[in-house]
Amino acid sequence: MDRCACTLLSMPYQEISVAELQRKLASQAESIQFVDVREPEELEQSRLDGFIHLPLSQAQEWSVRLGELLDPQKEIVVLCHHGMRSADLCSFLLRRGYENVKNVQGGIHAYSLYVDPSVPRYL
Repeated sequence: MDRCACTLLSMPYQEISVAELQRKLASQAESIQFVDVREPEELEQSRLDGFIHLPLSQAQEWSVRLGELLDPQKEIVVLCHHGMRSADLCSFLLRRGYENVKNVQGGIHAYSLYVDPSVPRYL
């Protein structure tokens, strides 16, 4: 099983592998919300379709509209470059009552390495 319970600032969240991310993306389930927390310049270099872009550095601006942006009843899968910023958002969401939050282990970098080499890697 590629899920594990992890904690950051005492807030548990689940992690999924990039292989599981690929399965979730392929399912096109409307019950899943995909969130990318990377910066706009990172998205210019490498991106996956179907993700809502919520740059973590701009959380003060978008967090006031969190209820409009993300449905707390749906699963939320969070992605960044390597998995650290997305982990921060997972904890942030859990502290605000979102329960079904998952972090992508290794981020888009691991996705490019292990799932789809056509996705560009960057430093």
